[in-house]
Amino acid sequence: MESQTGLKLEVAGLTDVGCKRTNNEDSYGYDLAAQLFVVCDGMGGMAAGEVASSTAVNTLLRAFSQNTASSAGIEERLYNAIIQANHEVCALSQTNEEMRGMGTTLVAACIDTRKIVIGNVGDSRAYFLREGGCVQITLDHSYLAEQVRNGTMTADDAGASPLQSLITRAIGTSQSVEPDLFSASLEPGDMVLLTTDGLTRYADAGSIAQIVLNQPDLQQACQMLINTAKEQGAVDNVTCLLLRFSE
Repeated sequence: MESQTGLKLEVAGLTDVGCKRTNNEDSYGYDLAAQLFVVCDGMGGMAAGEVASSTAVNTLLRAFSQNTASSAGIEERLYNAIIQANHEVCALSQTNEEMRGMGTTLVAACIDTRKIVIGNVGDSRAYFLREGGCVQITLDHSYLAEQVRNGTMTADDAGASPLQSLITRAIGTSQSVEPDLFSASLEPGDMVLLTTDGLTRYADAGSIAQIVLNQPDLQQACQMLINTAKEQGAVDNVTCLLLRFSE
């Protein structure tokens, strides 16, 4: 389809339970009319993680679309939609004992003219691919990532730590949340990947670029990314949502 950028937009998404889990707590969704795309990785006992992630996806899409007539820019609209998603998941966890304490990561991308805005809470990531390169846009809200950023731990030590899943910000675990927002200009040939840590534990930016840029079919690229994680044991669910812009 042609996006509001005047560029053609292709999108493909895929999620997989992985090699160890019996249920999939990841969710993803998008609204092509609103130009909004989102991936979430839920957490919580029983089915609570699945509820948290699907609630966050659905609330984000609905809240963002309801503000289409607003004079606010897409940064403000995305920010407010993330806050609303947090409110919904938090309220649900407080009214249902089986879902107490549930939460989810969230990474979302929205497009306006030739600008893309990324918002995130937690350690699900957005990558930007251009001219053969691949750069992580988001900063992980995780204990290990923060230790690396402040210099108290090396990246190698963090990679070997058993605390991989300890995140410092999440949707739904408290009444308030502060998402990070990033923006970039779009050019023909640009690609964006939204993904959960089920992939990024096993594939760095270079590996992602090699797979995605050498596979012209986006759905196949998503499958190949998931296969990369599964070939290495994929202890978690794996979700990939790929966007590609062209003339």
